[in-house]
Amino acid sequence: MSFENLGLAPALSRALADAGYEQATEVQQQAIPMGLSRLDLKVSSQTGSGKTAAFALPALQRILDARGDSSKRREKGVVHGPRVLVLAPTRELAMQVAKAFTIYGKHVQGLRVATVVGGVPYGAQLKALRGPLDVVIATPGRLIDHLGTGKCVLDNLEMLVLDEADRMLDMGFIDDIRHIAEQTPAERQTVMFSATFAGHVGRLADELLK
Repeated sequence: MSFENLGLAPALSRALADAGYEQATEVQQQAIPMGLSRLDLKVSSQTGSGKTAAFALPALQRILDARGDSSKRREKGVVHGPRVLVLAPTRELAMQVAKAFTIYGKHVQGLRVATVVGGVPYGAQLKALRGPLDVVIATPGRLIDHLGTGKCVLDNLEMLVLDEADRMLDMGFIDDIRHIAEQTPAERQTVMFSATFAGHVGRLADELLK
């Protein structure tokens, strides 16, 4: 199936074409339309299946929808904190996801993406968190640090994504994930991607998803 048939905004379709993407993978065909409908999703997907685009594209569509026609007007007021939060198990995966958002959001005017991960100086992250933000991509531990100091605010979050949720739980992040989710609005859209939903991953999905 072509990406053009998935109901994405022209700015996103153009970025995909620029990057040489033509046909959507199976997980993208199934997850993107439901993600655009703002449904909570539980997606069993392996690394390399195209899962990042399956959540990044609906997230970017949400940002475009919130702005309205950004070519004609600017959104009034400043929304503090991100509209979209992606939690990832490792710094490396978080950086890969951030790169994907940059590629797919190439034609989203003024897109602001911040990466909040361990092993990186706090200064640059604090600077990024002070300004208006569209997307934060974070590892749970470092995000907890910024939530604790009040430097990151999730009051206006609209979409929470847990990428490779099984790996995050294997690494001991379950309590951090629960704490982060408690800081977000109850009416958010929640999307979980995991290789499996057996055991504790499935129970967490039952807690967080509608």
